[in-house]
Amino acid sequence: MTRRSNSTRRDFLKSTTAGAAAISAGVFTGGALAQSRSANEKLNIGCIGTANQARFSIGNIGSENIVAVCDIDSTYLDRAKKDFPAARTYVDYRELIETEGDKIDAVTVAIADHNHAPATIRAIRAGKHVYCEKPLTHSVHEARLIAEASIKHGVATQMGTQIHAGDNYRRVVEIVQAGVLGDVTEAHVWVGKGWGGGERPADGQQAPKNLNWDLWLGPAPVRDFAAGRYHPAQWRKWWAFGQGTLGDMGCHYMDLPFWALKLRHPTHCEAEGPAVHEETCPLGLTVRYKFPERDGLKPVNLTWYDGNMIPREVAGQRVPGSGVMFVGSEGTMFADYGSYKLFPREKFADFKPPAQTIPKSIGHHAEWIKACKEGTPTTCNFDYSGALTETVLLGNVAYRTGKALEWDGKNLEATNVEEAASLIRKEYRPGWEVV
Repeated sequence: MTRRSNSTRRDFLKSTTAGAAAISAGVFTGGALAQSRSANEKLNIGCIGTANQARFSIGNIGSENIVAVCDIDSTYLDRAKKDFPAARTYVDYRELIETEGDKIDAVTVAIADHNHAPATIRAIRAGKHVYCEKPLTHSVHEARLIAEASIKHGVATQMGTQIHAGDNYRRVVEIVQAGVLGDVTEAHVWVGKGWGGGERPADGQQAPKNLNWDLWLGPAPVRDFAAGRYHPAQWRKWWAFGQGTLGDMGCHYMDLPFWALKLRHPTHCEAEGPAVHEETCPLGLTVRYKFPERDGLKPVNLTWYDGNMIPREVAGQRVPGSGVMFVGSEGTMFADYGSYKLFPREKFADFKPPAQTIPKSIGHHAEWIKACKEGTPTTCNFDYSGALTETVLLGNVAYRTGKALEWDGKNLEATNVEEAASLIRKEYRPGWEVV
């Protein structure tokens, strides 16, 4: 935003805590935050991560001032510097957050999953608004910490699951919540992608000069670089850095039933797949969640399938390689990013959608920018997306323990499986802690 004094910026952050806490809960009733910023002022944003998904994200916030950029790969960082010649450059996101101080209003976080929480929690505690790519975190516990911190520090937040802003998801939510399907007691979610498999390289290599391997590892235990095995992109298949297909795609696809059915914390979670590998994620997984009654809605059984374990038929219907199926007492509905179908076809031949109740989105990134400036709500704030991320990642906890978990969501505890605790929380290299 236009430059203002440090004291003015600090006063603003103090005055807006209560209002922004309401944003993080998905509700805003007016107050200091909405009154403190002009919609015409530009945010000063620091971008943590500059390539691939990060480059897409930066392209969607180009209306604002990109004043700082950070990347562990100098090839990517040099390109970002050409795009934003006036931006200050960093290799370590901790340094960006500490050094920039009151010179920035917000940050975007689009880096490998294991670094999401260390970057995000530091930014939030520094009073910065945050846009972080999915999944919000690398562990269940991190998601809870970040959701709570975002409310405590009164910042505008958004998790990057851009399809949430799409019209089709909104129409599906309206249909389900209008009772068209009756009581929905089952939901099935599947994605035919398979991030997993393989063995850890026996012999390490020297990292290329353009890559700061130590900073890429960040909070993860030290291991040698191996060309083509981790950076870029392949990190998703390794437990140390990603969460496989479930972590990659779960927040995209499970978002729809989570939203439509008003889900929050499951009470039970179990998973099946191939034998657990110490290093790499499975090439196929099935996870079963049970959710309790909520706000008068019936309990729901939600099943996730990925990789080579996806179904070819769901609720009596042949299905494509990815999608969501709602099963209700009055009918079923298939939905994906761009369309939906109601069954049985004869019953819904003359179907007319209910009146639109969810406004058209101004854009996923635009929602966040507006929230930073005006105090308006975001639909994937860290309170909502934190609970979604907790649920998604809990599936991998169940898989890796090999046991059905009885889940106490309030206290983040598998009450019947003691060994789950070490997977719900994680250890960090000194200097990278998330506590």
